[in-house]
Amino acid sequence: MFSTSPLDWLLVGAYFAFLAAVGFGFRRAGSSAAEYLLAGRRVTLPAFVATLVTTWYGGILGVGEYSWRYGVSNWLVFGVPYYIGALLFAILFARRARNAELYTVPDVIARRYGRGPALMAAFTVFICSAPAAYVLMLGTLFAAMFPMPLTAGIVAASLLSLFYVHRGGMRSVVFSDQVQFVLMYTGFAMMLGVLVTRHGGLPFLHAHLPATHFQWNGGNPAAAIIVWYFIALVTLVDPGFWQRAYAAKDPNVARAGVMWSIACWIVFDFMTTACGMYARALLPKLAEPVFAFPALARLVLPAGALGLFYLAMIATVMSTIDSYGFIAATTVGRDVIWRLKGDSDESKLPHYTRWGLWASALFGTALALVSKSVIDLWHDLGSLGAPTLLIPVASALTGRGLVSGRWMLAAMLIPFALTLAWMLPKDLGPPGSMPLFGIEPIYVGLAASLAVWSLGRLARARATASAAGRAAAEGTHGTP
Repeated sequence: MFSTSPLDWLLVGAYFAFLAAVGFGFRRAGSSAAEYLLAGRRVTLPAFVATLVTTWYGGILGVGEYSWRYGVSNWLVFGVPYYIGALLFAILFARRARNAELYTVPDVIARRYGRGPALMAAFTVFICSAPAAYVLMLGTLFAAMFPMPLTAGIVAASLLSLFYVHRGGMRSVVFSDQVQFVLMYTGFAMMLGVLVTRHGGLPFLHAHLPATHFQWNGGNPAAAIIVWYFIALVTLVDPGFWQRAYAAKDPNVARAGVMWSIACWIVFDFMTTACGMYARALLPKLAEPVFAFPALARLVLPAGALGLFYLAMIATVMSTIDSYGFIAATTVGRDVIWRLKGDSDESKLPHYTRWGLWASALFGTALALVSKSVIDLWHDLGSLGAPTLLIPVASALTGRGLVSGRWMLAAMLIPFALTLAWMLPKDLGPPGSMPLFGIEPIYVGLAASLAVWSLGRLARARATASAAGRAAAEGTHGTP
């Protein structure tokens, strides 16, 4: 039990009552696909920022553990690489995505390369969007709060995070995310304020932390940090960014919303990293660092404030589960069922997506139950997504570097298969196992993607030259 105070439990109960009200009281979205899947494409700037910030920041227990272990390096691993990725998305893709007025990432690929590559993209998006890491995290938090085993916590986390999306679709996600945004920032600002007031600032941390906590790499090899800058390329094809860009009121909101979100992430990362370092200073012998934030809260916060901080952690994770669960559901509904049926009637998309929502919950729960680590899930799913989707999405959206549909399908299948094969020795082996040949899987995947795409470009150039030669020859033969 996380608290014996009725006030703390009242706050937690009020939060779940709010979610129930959203789930059962929210007006059922109409039959329009744009209404259910993209909130009618009318998401304003404040709502855009709130929903993108909360969606992209779900790994609160993992951040607490990493900050406890390695200090400021947390910012350079889980912060800066993704700010760069988000900035590139804002500059390169945000306006184009909104102007395209599509629904999903596979839609972009289908428009240029046809159904085969689009289905491969759908498969990849579904795998990478299934919120397994966050279901595992929230289930772990529930198991610590309530007298329940981890398995029950994981199942409860999945169901409680998705049921309220069923009726209202994207509107429910955006509405609840705005409340969760306020809870996130309020809870961690309060915690940091209490810590600084009670213990002091940097002098206290310098006196009570290892020197490596103030080094850029936290004492880790440089290669262990650099790989995350490649994994963060997945931001460019992250379906959460694309879905919100599609849902934005206009292209300016799409770009400005990402820019403002980066500023918000910087502030939140400062608070969470600092709190994780205080946790190490005050709880240096903590047996399970994954519980750094919950343990810190129980140590320093009074009744009421403790409940509010737990709500901040819960809201941070649930806002990510509902968003990515809904993305995975949209992938099933539009990019698999609707596309395979060849149905031109988009009015059935909400129905298909509601079925996809529970497929997403089932898959995410199953993956969470067999997973070893949240950070490993981030690493592996990011390593799969970026090589498979980066070149197809970029070429399809910009119209540059195009190849034939068959070559693009090969440029997706081969990197996916190679990346997966490279990570299996590490994932299936004992703790401490390395990927194949000790090479990070994402490097293999990106190299394979670039190589196959380059071959496709060469084949296209040769075909174009051959066609031009035949045309010239026919023109010569036809000259009197």
